[in-house]
Amino acid sequence: MVMIICHECAQTIHESAPFCPHCGAPQGNFHVLTQDETKSMFDWYVCALTKYATFQGRARRKEYWYFLLCSLLISIGLGIIDSLLGLFNDESGMGLFSGIYSIAILIPSISVGVRRLHDTNHSGWWLWIPIIPFIFTLLDTNPQHNQYGAPAKRI
Repeated sequence: MVMIICHECAQTIHESAPFCPHCGAPQGNFHVLTQDETKSMFDWYVCALTKYATFQGRARRKEYWYFLLCSLLISIGLGIIDSLLGLFNDESGMGLFSGIYSIAILIPSISVGVRRLHDTNHSGWWLWIPIIPFIFTLLDTNPQHNQYGAPAKRI
């Protein structure tokens, strides 16, 4: 299904409409949303999880940052649950549920990081140097095909 948005009023309209029924803007003011543009934050998180241990290919900024954001929010939530249930260990600084979750997303975190570095045309080995990969993850998609494949973002 294709989603079309009017630039004038930002309302969703039918793809065959000659003008926007909400504001009357002509068809030239319509914007067709790609499948990636209609994904929610949680969809990007699940997208990264489905590529659990895929270290080849590329990941765009949305996939990487939404994965990190969702992981952080889930970790905070699990930390609160651990504290409420008395499962938080002060010595380790982690609780039972948050610890299990951290172990479960270790490999997906590394794989999405490697794929994000590939998208900026850098080797995944940069991930092992603490601050440099962070800077690379902020860069926009390299629009050319590179040794890691086609661009993750359609430009």
